[in-house]
Amino acid sequence: MKVEIFSDVVCPWCYIGHVRFARAAERFRAKGGTIEVTMRPFQLNPDAPVEGEPLIPALERKFGPGARQMTERVRAVAVEEGLEMDYERAVNANTFEAHRLIEAATAQGLGKEMADRLFRAYFGEGANVGDPGVLSRLAGEVGVHDTGEGAGQVREQLARAGALGISGVPLFLFEGKFAVSGAQPEDAFAAAIDEVAERTGQTPITQLAPPADGCDDDGYCAV
Repeated sequence: MKVEIFSDVVCPWCYIGHVRFARAAERFRAKGGTIEVTMRPFQLNPDAPVEGEPLIPALERKFGPGARQMTERVRAVAVEEGLEMDYERAVNANTFEAHRLIEAATAQGLGKEMADRLFRAYFGEGANVGDPGVLSRLAGEVGVHDTGEGAGQVREQLARAGALGISGVPLFLFEGKFAVSGAQPEDAFAAAIDEVAERTGQTPITQLAPPADGCDDDGYCAV
């Protein structure tokens, strides 16, 4: 099953949804299913400065004095999921280069891991995810060789998100045609995965007994 996750690394609900979906996906894999996840870019604030600025004042400019209450609500949900969100340290910054790095990581089979590291760096470590030096360090930690490529692909996917009518994230697109929006509960994601699997003929075979001796489809028989 192919799933594309449209998200932004500075979006708290994307982080929460990313983690919840990963748990649901593991439940499906444990039943014998397969899921291929590809991270897709979305920019909540494409005009954010590359050099970065403290997040709380930026949120207060946008949402007013109630911004801190909003962050406390999200932080409480994050704690329930085992996630750290330190809004006092967080840096509001442009995420285009972060998405480019995820694109480069995807080409190396590490897109999901790179996205996860960027989420943790932004929300838990006060990292400026628009800073080239920070991105280089994080890429090295994940084992990604950043060639500087991927900008064109990011622009293509941002345009695609617009063409698909995506105006909010996270959005989980199954097989290019079934969509689930928002940071759904883990059980809701698991149910959605099962439903898509049934609709597309990818329902895993249920094992009624532990694997035993047998033959594979190449005609090889264990003895």
